[in-house]
Amino acid sequence: MALPLPLPEAVALLSAFLLLLLLLICVIAHVTAIKMPALHRYEEEKFFINSEGRKESVPSIHDPPTKELSVVVPSYNEEDRLPLMMDEAMDFLEKRQKQDPSFTYEVIVVDDGSKDQTTKVAMKYCKKYGSDKVRVLSLVKNRGKGGAVRMGVFISRGKTILMADADGATKFADIEKVEEGLKNLQPWPNQMAISCGSRAHLEKDSIAKRSYFRTLLMYGFHFLVWFLCVKEIRDTQCGFKLFTREAALRTFSTLHVERWAFDVELLYIAQHLRIPIAEVAVNWTEIEGSKLVPFWSWLQMGRDLLFIRLRYMTGAWQLETRKCN
Repeated sequence: MALPLPLPEAVALLSAFLLLLLLLICVIAHVTAIKMPALHRYEEEKFFINSEGRKESVPSIHDPPTKELSVVVPSYNEEDRLPLMMDEAMDFLEKRQKQDPSFTYEVIVVDDGSKDQTTKVAMKYCKKYGSDKVRVLSLVKNRGKGGAVRMGVFISRGKTILMADADGATKFADIEKVEEGLKNLQPWPNQMAISCGSRAHLEKDSIAKRSYFRTLLMYGFHFLVWFLCVKEIRDTQCGFKLFTREAALRTFSTLHVERWAFDVELLYIAQHLRIPIAEVAVNWTEIEGSKLVPFWSWLQMGRDLLFIRLRYMTGAWQLETRKCN
């Protein structure tokens, strides 16, 4: 009968196993990394349909800005939830423009390869307000939320660019709060700054409504974000973020992750580039119809968080700027 190993030897064996496992994960992360994925745009994505039904070439973020604000709305199968968000956003933006005629804006709805009538719903707003104010970019294939936001950012004309979710969970009027957060960061180094809407102040109330399992997943995810990637921002996942044009160009052109964890990589990039970041409390309401499947989506995000850290750490990913073709 085999005798159990003495405790020091067992600890040493376990430590060696864990070290080998970590090395193996590092190798896998490095070997499987797409070092600088091509930012390819299909021919159909080089145009948007204007309010008169004609094709117009999309502009480029590399061009000088011609609007004060661009709002990018990533949308995947959002025909039911999009109208509420668009009604609220357009009402707010139109009132602001009436109060200040020098204020100009555009809303870019990016249909991320939807299988429903998302584009048709968005086009109703294009026809109502005109294609100078509402533009609809329909992607040929689903890229993921991060990929959809990036495609919208790259055709934006605004001096500042707001990322806003299609479900309308964040009150659109709270843009004034994130704008104030951006303003308070001045002077912006190299004209770069980011202001993030945050739900961290609502965490206690949300925990009371969640199951223990979902609460455990949430805390686990927050720990991984803090431990691996972003230490200064409590809520990295709120889909209400305001960028200066230069910050949006620099961070999104470096982005690799295109699905749920893309926000974390954006902020990871921003911190390494020393872009100042504000975190601002916003009003938020959970809206039914989320595409996030709690366990599997968070498992995927956990994997992405680990790979984000390891791939930058091992040099598989670089902080390089790319241009969309």
